[in-house]
Amino acid sequence: MSAQGSSRPTADAAVGERLRRMREARGYSLSALARAAGIGKATLSGLEHGTRNPTLETLYAVAGALGVPLTALVLKPGDPPAAAVDVRGAAVTATLLEVFDEPGATFELFWMRVRPGVAQHSPAHARGVTEHITVYGGVLRAGPEDAPLAAGPGEHVTFPADVPHVYEAGGPDEVVANLLIRSPR
Repeated sequence: MSAQGSSRPTADAAVGERLRRMREARGYSLSALARAAGIGKATLSGLEHGTRNPTLETLYAVAGALGVPLTALVLKPGDPPAAAVDVRGAAVTATLLEVFDEPGATFELFWMRVRPGVAQHSPAHARGVTEHITVYGGVLRAGPEDAPLAAGPGEHVTFPADVPHVYEAGGPDEVVANLLIRSPR
């Protein structure tokens, strides 16, 4: 099935296992990582045990606290992007299309849909992370919470994602876009 109509699962027990291994390798207790990510300890425990479906907001908060790209949590090393789970947030559903690793940065390319009528607030990612969005349908408002940018079909926005930022449809139609996240190493 194409990325536009993806039917990949939204939860994956392997995500919890990768999360637990990264947490332990960095010497974080469950409580310490939950505090650093700004989420509840019960939420983090549920993610690690595979009993909670991770939201996009929660995954980004945890990835940021661990200092890793989102794909480090949702994709097993060596697996193709198609093996990753779809991630959903309050307004956004993202499907991983590709990961590009270069000596200085990791690039994650997602197919993104933004539902109208609700804003999604994303926590700050790791220092130096930028997002680049090309819109194919609908009108998108995205960027730093204090100064979001607007883009329509065929337009592109770029913004620093190491500050809290927001995504929302700027009208009644769902936004369809590609999201490229650049995470420096």
